[in-house]
Amino acid sequence: MPLSQQRRFPRRKTSVRASRDFVDQVLTGWQLAPLIADIKLCVSELATNALLHGVPPGREFSVRLSATDHFVRLAVRDSGGGRPAVRLVGEESGSGRGLFLARQLAAELGVDHHAVGKTVWVAFDRPPCP
Repeated sequence: MPLSQQRRFPRRKTSVRASRDFVDQVLTGWQLAPLIADIKLCVSELATNALLHGVPPGREFSVRLSATDHFVRLAVRDSGGGRPAVRLVGEESGSGRGLFLARQLAAELGVDHHAVGKTVWVAFDRPPCP
């Protein structure tokens, strides 16, 4: 049976931590503890990108988790423009590794563009049920 939970967050730095807490709570409830660390790291990166590049003042972003028998998907949607892309940065750079890191952890990464905004998502293979 597919599962899905979504939450909206305001354009504040504290929303990155709140999005990690949301992911932790949902995945714990779904008994998917083996994925918590990787998905929390990815939501940190995607939520930070949304705040820095995608959420205009006064707007929010949303975090959605969905699960099927085969995968778990994390999606972060914002109302900003832009075309996120995985890029390689030099060792001396202090930023720019978020999507690269998310892509390394997840089985898939994608961007869906909407009339207003975009959704950046990562999908993870679901571990077998205990």
